[in-house]
Amino acid sequence: MPHQRSDQATHPVTSVVAGRRTAWLFAFLPLVAAVLGMVLLGEGERAQQPTDQTPRGLDSTLATELEQRLPDEGSDTAVVVWTADEGTIDRGAVGELRSVAEDLDALGGGPEGPVSVAEDGTAAIAIVQVGSGSASDVAAEVEDLRDRLDEAAPDGTTAQVTGPAAVQADLAAVFDGANFRLLAVTAAVVALLLVITYRSPVLWIVPLLVVGIADRFSAVASTQVMAALDVAWDESTVGILSVLVFGAGTNYALLLISRYRDELRHVEDRYDAMAKALARTAEAVLASATTVVLGLLTLLLSVVPTTRGLGLACAIGIVVAAFFALVVLPAVLVLCGRWIFWPQVPRTGQAALVDTNTFWHRIGSRVARRPAAFATGTVAVLAVLTVGLFGISTGLDQDEQFLDEPEAISASTRLAESFPAGLTDPTRVITTADPREVAQAVEGASGVASVRPGPEGDGVAQLDVVLEGAPGSAEAEDAIASIREEVDGLGDTHVGGTEASAIDAREGAARDRLVILPLILGLVLGALLLLLRSVVAPLVLVATVLATYAASMGAAWWLFTGPLGFSALDESVPLLAFLFLVALGVDYNIFLVTRAREEAREHGSRDGMLRALTATGGVITSAGILLAAVFAVLGVLPLVVLAQLGTIICIGVLLDTLIVRTVLVPAAALLLGDRFWWPRKVSA
Repeated sequence: MPHQRSDQATHPVTSVVAGRRTAWLFAFLPLVAAVLGMVLLGEGERAQQPTDQTPRGLDSTLATELEQRLPDEGSDTAVVVWTADEGTIDRGAVGELRSVAEDLDALGGGPEGPVSVAEDGTAAIAIVQVGSGSASDVAAEVEDLRDRLDEAAPDGTTAQVTGPAAVQADLAAVFDGANFRLLAVTAAVVALLLVITYRSPVLWIVPLLVVGIADRFSAVASTQVMAALDVAWDESTVGILSVLVFGAGTNYALLLISRYRDELRHVEDRYDAMAKALARTAEAVLASATTVVLGLLTLLLSVVPTTRGLGLACAIGIVVAAFFALVVLPAVLVLCGRWIFWPQVPRTGQAALVDTNTFWHRIGSRVARRPAAFATGTVAVLAVLTVGLFGISTGLDQDEQFLDEPEAISASTRLAESFPAGLTDPTRVITTADPREVAQAVEGASGVASVRPGPEGDGVAQLDVVLEGAPGSAEAEDAIASIREEVDGLGDTHVGGTEASAIDAREGAARDRLVILPLILGLVLGALLLLLRSVVAPLVLVATVLATYAASMGAAWWLFTGPLGFSALDESVPLLAFLFLVALGVDYNIFLVTRAREEAREHGSRDGMLRALTATGGVITSAGILLAAVFAVLGVLPLVVLAQLGTIICIGVLLDTLIVRTVLVPAAALLLGDRFWWPRKVSA
C-alpha cells in the first residue's frame, strides 16, 4: 500500500508530542523530572492532629480541641487485662499483678490506680498512661508494654492490652508496610491483566512503567502540596491514591494504545499514526479526567479534614496520570516503533478493528435487532440488585473496624465479660465551667452509671462518665443525647469520647452526603453537556451511572451481610463509593459516546453507535476489568472500610462495563436514534 501521511498541521500539539525530532523530549524529560522529584523531595510530612478525622464544628470535636489545654493532653490510656487461664485468679497472683503494675510505673507509664479484680474473679485490669507523641511513638510504647507484660505475667494468667492507645497502635500496625504491599499487589495485578490484554511479552512493560512512575510522583506531589497547605491526610490516603492512579492511568493507556494500533493499520509513518491517535484520544481522556478531578474536588467541602485531604490528593493524582498518559506514554511508544506490539505487529493495509466481525460487533448487532427488549431486561436486572439498597445500615462499632481481630479488640471483648460497660473507655465531658456544677448536671442525665473527676488545668476540667449502656448500643446513644441536653448552657462544655464521636461521625457523614452528592451529580452532568453539546445523551448517561451505583450498593449489601458477615457499612463508604463510581463510571460512557459521535458523522446515529461499540468494546471491557481488579486490591489491607469500598467499586465497575455500557447505553441510543444527540445533529 502506498505511503500515507496525515496533515500534521491539523493537530499541532499532538504532532509535537509525537514528533520525529521532539518525541524524545516528551518521553524522557518528564520521567527524569519525576524521578528527581521523588528522590530529592520524598513524600510530604505533617504532624497528625487529634481532630484530623473528626467532623469540624461538632460537639465531640470541640471537646477534643478543648481537651488539648489539659495537662498531659498528648497522653493516652492503655488498659492491661489479665485473665485466668482456668478458674479464677488466686490471691498470690493478684499480689504479683500489683508488682507488675509498680514495674509499669517505673518504666514511665504508671497505672492510675490499683489493680482492679472483677467480681467473678476471672480477670483483673490496670489503667496505664501511654506517653505523648506521634501515632508511631504511641504504637512503639504499646508494643513495648505488651512485650514486658508477656514476660511478667504470673503463671496461670494471660496478659493483653486494650484501650484507646492499643486500638491506635493496632490501627497503625495495619498500615505498617501496607503501602508497599498495596503497590506491589496492584502492580502485579496490572501487569498480569496487561499481558492478557495485549498478548505481547514486551508491550505491557511500557504502560506499566509510565503509570508506575506517575503513581509514585503523584504520592510525592500530593503529600507535598497537602503539607504546604496544612491539609490533613491519614495512612489510607496514599493507598487509595495509588489504586486510583494505577486504575485511571492504565485505562487512559489502554484507550490510547488501542487507537494507536488502529491508526498503524492505515498510516505508514508511526509518528503520523500516533499524532492522529493522540488527537482522537485526547478529547475523551481530558473530558474523563476533568470530570473525575471536579468530582474529587467536591470532597473539599467535607466537614472531615482527612476526607478533604483525600479529595485533594486524588485530584492531583488524576492530573498526573492524565499528563503521563497523554504526553509521556505516546512519546515513549512512538520511539519504540511498531515492534513493541510483537508478535501481533499491526501492518499498513490491515482491516481496522471497527470494520471486523468481532465479538463486540456481534453483540451490537443483536442489541440492534431488539433494543427495547435488551434495555428492558438490563433495567430489570439492575432493579433487582437495587432492592438490597433499602436494607443498608451504616455505622461500624470499634470492634468491627478490622477484618482480622487484633489484640486490642479481643481484649476489649473479654474485658466486657467481667467489668461494667464503659469502665475503661469512659465518655469525657470537657468544660471551662465549674466542674462540680457540670458533674451535678451530668449525674441527672439518664443512662449515666457514674461520674468521676478527671484532670484539670488552664481553666479546663475533665469529667469521666461511665454509661450504663454497652458501647455502640441505643442505650449508650440515648445517654449521650441526655448528657448533652443537661450540660447545654453550662459555659464552654462539650461531650467527647468514643460514643460521642461515633454519633457525631454519623451526623457529619449525613451532612456530607446531603451537600456533596448532588454537587457531584451536577458537575458530571455539566461536564457531559459541555463535552457532547447535547441534552438527551448526558441525561441518559447520568441515569445509567446512577442505576449502576444503586445496583452495586444493593448487591454489595447482600454480599456483606451474607458471606462476609458485616453488620453495617462504614459511614464514609456511601459517599466515597458514589464519587468513584459516578466519576469513574462515566469514563467508559465518555469513551463510547465520543467514538459514536465521531462515527455518526459519516455513518449515521445507528451505525455510528454499533461501530463505536465494535471499536471500543474490547478496550473498554479490558479497562473496566482492570479497574475493578485494582480496587479489589484494597482488600489486601485488613481494614473493613477499605474492603467495603473496594468491593462496591469492583461490583459497580463490572456492572457498568459488562452490562450498562455494553447493552443498556447502546440500546437506549438505538431506540432514540438521532434524538439521542438532541439538539445537536451529528448524522451524515
